[in-house]
Parts: sequence; structure tokens; C-alpha cells
Amino acid sequence: MKNRLKVLRAERDWTQAQLASALDVSRQTINAIEKGKFDPSLPLAFRSARLFELSIEDIFQDEATS
Repeated sequence: MKNRLKVLRAERDWTQAQLASALDVSRQTINAIEKGKFDPSLPLAFRSARLFELSIEDIFQDEATS
């Protein structure tokens, strides 16, 4: 799954640790999601969307449909 987490995080000048804290996950989880090694759970995708004030689809895209 492709995602824009790294770009969105950089636009706000946040570290992976700061984003992880805001989303209540580990920094390693953020790193894995940003690198495409791990897909977020649905609750995490919703928390991310609320944090960035975007739709889930604006952050995460299924590689098969993009």
C-alpha cells in the first residue's frame, strides 16, 4: 500500500517519533508504514486521517488501483 505519511509528516516538520506519539504507536511502526513494509490497521488509518484532517484515501492508496 502506498502512502503519503512521510510527506505529510515532513510538511509539518515532525519526526517519526512525534508522529508515532500523536498516533499512539511506536516509531518503528511509523517507519515500517512509511517504507511500505507494513499496512496500517483500520483504526490507525482513521487516526491518521483525523490527525492530518484528510480522508483515508488522501493518505493511503491501494497499489493495485493507483
